[in-house]
Amino acid sequence: MDSNLADGLIQYLMLVALLTFHEFGHAWTAMKCGDDTARLQGRVSLNPVVHIDPIGTVLLPLLMIFMPGAGRFLIGWAKPVPVNPYNLNHPKRDDILVTLAGPGMNLLLAVILVVLAKASLVFHSVPAADYFVQAAGLSLVLCFFNLIPVPPLDGSQILRVVTGMSHETYASFARFGFIIVIVLLQFPPVRWALSFVTYGTLDVLLRIFGVN
Repeated sequence: MDSNLADGLIQYLMLVALLTFHEFGHAWTAMKCGDDTARLQGRVSLNPVVHIDPIGTVLLPLLMIFMPGAGRFLIGWAKPVPVNPYNLNHPKRDDILVTLAGPGMNLLLAVILVVLAKASLVFHSVPAADYFVQAAGLSLVLCFFNLIPVPPLDGSQILRVVTGMSHETYASFARFGFIIVIVLLQFPPVRWALSFVTYGTLDVLLRIFGVN
């Protein structure tokens, strides 16, 4: 197998795992905040199958791997976790908490992965450390990518709550949101900004934990 393709497929498996934790974070937080909708649909789970979105988890990431010149800039999203805001203990506050739980999970995973990278270096396993750092970077990409305020990404939910937009109005915009996301990613400044904040944060974490 071509080494570049193999690296891309490894990244894809990392992406699926990280997206699974991301959605688990949303579902678990919603459950803790009083809404059982996700739990009843089997979404409080680390089984990736229940979170797969055909476009965001399969089509877009695999196109980025197989298309020439994609540069291995790998991103994606999973099937949104269903949340009934009327079941939340404190609807407005908890809605934001549930939304931030996904990116927050990715940030936490990035820290854990950098710690594992440091532990790998202690045991002189440089290849393992490299994979952990790579996964940490990808987790941070997902963290900041999901904060873009365009449906179906988490940033759009935060914008909805802050502006007081109704769920019906939001749903009408969200129908074509994934097309807007894909178009946005074609603009170099958007990709540059995402890379800058992602790898700037990764560099800070690597310095804090002495991974070099």
